[in-house]
Amino acid sequence: MLRPRINDTISTTLLLTLLIVSGCSNGSNDGASSSTGTSGTVHLETNAEAVEPRGTIGFSALTLKNPFFKIIADSMTETGRQHGFEVLVNDAERDVNEQSKHIDNYIAQKVAAIVLNPADRIAIGPAIRKANEAGIPVFTCDLQCAAEDAKVAGHIGTDNYQGGRLAGEAMIEALGDAGGDVLVLHFKQANSCVLRVQGFSEVLDEHNKDRESGKITIVSELEGGGLRDEGFKAASDALQAHQNLRGIFAINDPSALGAWTALKQAEKNDQVTIIGFDGQLEGKQAILEGKIYADPIQFPKKMGVVSVENIVKYLDGEEYEKVELIPTAIYKKADAEKDPELQTSDGAEAPAQS
Repeated sequence: MLRPRINDTISTTLLLTLLIVSGCSNGSNDGASSSTGTSGTVHLETNAEAVEPRGTIGFSALTLKNPFFKIIADSMTETGRQHGFEVLVNDAERDVNEQSKHIDNYIAQKVAAIVLNPADRIAIGPAIRKANEAGIPVFTCDLQCAAEDAKVAGHIGTDNYQGGRLAGEAMIEALGDAGGDVLVLHFKQANSCVLRVQGFSEVLDEHNKDRESGKITIVSELEGGGLRDEGFKAASDALQAHQNLRGIFAINDPSALGAWTALKQAEKNDQVTIIGFDGQLEGKQAILEGKIYADPIQFPKKMGVVSVENIVKYLDGEEYEKVELIPTAIYKKADAEKDPELQTSDGAEAPAQS
């Protein structure tokens, strides 16, 4: 909750009264009670340093069904609160038209800045240009905009090409000298996923060059939607069409887990190796259990924090890095076995995720 600056001589009772009044006046746009419910509960601390209100940041997330984007939303909300901003979070549900409506609403509300995970790297361009014309800075997070004439003030995301190359190297390691046919579960609307698959494919091409045997061949690229249900369906279809499939590269953890369920149903878990991407908690747990071989992991909390910090610098006229790409790190079972996130308080492994 945003708090007005209070002179130290004002009594605690008056301070609490002013805080309650301020909270009520924010209505449905309060960062602690946004329509998506992603921002969590903000507790009052009467001894905390007061923060000058600076306005609202509008954040249109690609999809809050994916925990990755909820982590970004939560870290943005908390960091925004620390800097005097309330963060209005909306779920675009992977629909560029819905995301464009969010931008229209942010413009009408005269927000201080807009942050997007673009639902379509090209089609979001006209909506961003509207914000440009209104003088509202637009920042992208995780997913980049590739539309011409759409001005983006800053971007923080993953080095997805580098991560894709790590995924390719992990697939080569997993399949060994035998090689085999591989499926890619894609999400071509997202520039980040295009870069992941590009890096992955290039590593396989380099591996196959001048090889007579043991080649790793991408036999199909299917739309996995970045979601578990769609990943399951796509993988199920691929298993019917490609009986000898030996590997699956899924562009994120939800689609990788959907693929694993398809393999289980087809009784081909021992035949096919899955490489995911993200390093979400459920993905790490799956790696610990041997369902996924490896993940290039991302850092969504940092993305949310840096997005807000860059907005503050922009508004204050300070220099900041316009495009920052965070390198991924490969994560395998050996990493999962010593990961404190996957340990219970008594030192035992965390229970399996459903």
